[in-house]
Amino acid sequence: MELEGIVHRTVLVNGINMHIAEKGHGPVVLLIHGFLELWYSWCHQIVGLAACGYRVVAPVMRGYGDTDAPPSALSYTIFHIPWDLIALINTPGQDQVSFSLISH
Repeated sequence: MELEGIVHRTVLVNGINMHIAEKGHGPVVLLIHGFLELWYSWCHQIVGLAACGYRVVAPVMRGYGDTDAPPSALSYTIFHIPWDLIALINTPGQDQVSFSLISH
């Protein structure tokens, strides 16, 4: 599996520093990991979708990996995740984003 070319960076979203992994050019596909996972859960899909002409962005959600983990439990409500993602897709230079709900 070819993971070369996956770029890692940190962006400020909704008051936290969020780690994202991205690869490719074209329409944006946002891949969101689940509980106890990281961007790496999508490594095969990142490579495959990028090869098909998409720009794939896989954020690491708050409290996981290299993304900030606010100390208060009140920072992890059902409202924080969508606002984190909205802030991510509204970062300057971000194109229209496609969402799909996929469970694996």
